[in-house]
Amino acid sequence: MKLIDLAKELNVSAEAIKRFIQDFDLELGVCISTNFEVKKDFEKFARENLDFLKEYEKDLDENKTSEQIAETINKSKQKVEQAIKESNPNIFDNGFFKSSISSYGIDNKLGGNYQFVYNYFGHKTSLEHRDFIGYRDLFFYISSVLEPFLNPQQIKDWGINKPAGMILYGPPGSGKIFWANKIAEIINYQFKEVKKHYLGTSFVDGNKTNFNDFLLEMMKEDKVLLFLEDFDEIMMERKAETDIASCNLETQEIILHHIGKFEKEDILMVGSANTVSEIDEEILAPGRFDVMIPVFPPNASERSEIILYAMTRGLEQDSLLYKILKNNKADKIPFWQDISSKMKVFSNTMLIDFTQSLKKRIKNLYQRTRNENLKIDETLLNGALRDAKGKLTEEYLEQIARFLSDVIINNSDDFQYRIQSLRVELESYRIVEEPRREIGFQHNEDEKSKG
Repeated sequence: MKLIDLAKELNVSAEAIKRFIQDFDLELGVCISTNFEVKKDFEKFARENLDFLKEYEKDLDENKTSEQIAETINKSKQKVEQAIKESNPNIFDNGFFKSSISSYGIDNKLGGNYQFVYNYFGHKTSLEHRDFIGYRDLFFYISSVLEPFLNPQQIKDWGINKPAGMILYGPPGSGKIFWANKIAEIINYQFKEVKKHYLGTSFVDGNKTNFNDFLLEMMKEDKVLLFLEDFDEIMMERKAETDIASCNLETQEIILHHIGKFEKEDILMVGSANTVSEIDEEILAPGRFDVMIPVFPPNASERSEIILYAMTRGLEQDSLLYKILKNNKADKIPFWQDISSKMKVFSNTMLIDFTQSLKKRIKNLYQRTRNENLKIDETLLNGALRDAKGKLTEEYLEQIARFLSDVIINNSDDFQYRIQSLRVELESYRIVEEPRREIGFQHNEDEKSKG
């Protein structure tokens, strides 16, 4: 059963159910599949706790003060305000919170007893077997954008058509190609990458072919997602001072010529960009690439999960590394929280670099000591952290700053918490006190005194 069908049958909005999954930190994999088929355990929970879900939805839809939330959940106003502050919601000037704040979600964060929720879902799915880690907010945001593909009734009832083009934008290493693949999976489209050599003119089996021919061939196929990297470079705005390659200008023209047929031909083009600020406005016009999806670097909790996933992926229980990790309690997320807190604004790629370096360091130490009980100490962790920081350049930090600027302009209402968290992490690198210098020729004086 699809989520939207279950929601309609229970008379609870699909949006409220999605929000409930996020508020109670439920793993997506135990609730719904990637294409929004509801899992049996979650369906059982929803049917048997329908009154609670309706009460949850009613509360979610109400604007309320911190005093009203405190009264509803029988907690102090101060604790409620602290929990809300940590969640970083948008607050109306009159002191009421937007309806995306749930009293029950706040209560859960403050230790309220909701064991009846978790009893339905058995043991947690191991990280290794999850579809992806964290990013529930991005998954549900993307699913709402893809609703016309998943629910044709939207076109009939509301005239909301399928998008022809989307842009996934974010700093390098944040996982844009992963999400492009995930979009193809959600809507059941073939994923095809547009290779760079497709964009110009080339010869295949002695026959001359070009990008226009390629697009025409793709439109003959059934349900295709075309993934185009370096979208911001290819689709750059034309300016007198900007030198745009002729093949990129030709690509722009060909895409603009054909994009009006994409929806009818079941083509979705997804561009990957580091920034959207320099893309030509013609490309971003309604009906073209007017859907922009930000792909953030992982937040602190996601970093811990990604590190654990990468450290344990594919390991047998009797492998040396797994034994060493277990002896250090490094087979659990809490072990990694301290080091991950030092990885502010790290990309997914940097986290993988860290785990690769750490595995090598552990292996080298073991080969010297032959000790399965070796300690994964700060020396090992900080050494791997230094290796991973090699990609944390000034240029990368500038890309993060530019991404923040982009997302504030294009998606600020959808990702307030992530924006604020990323801004704080970025600013931690900016707040570096300049070394004080004495006025005058101190260096020369020092040299004289030494003489």
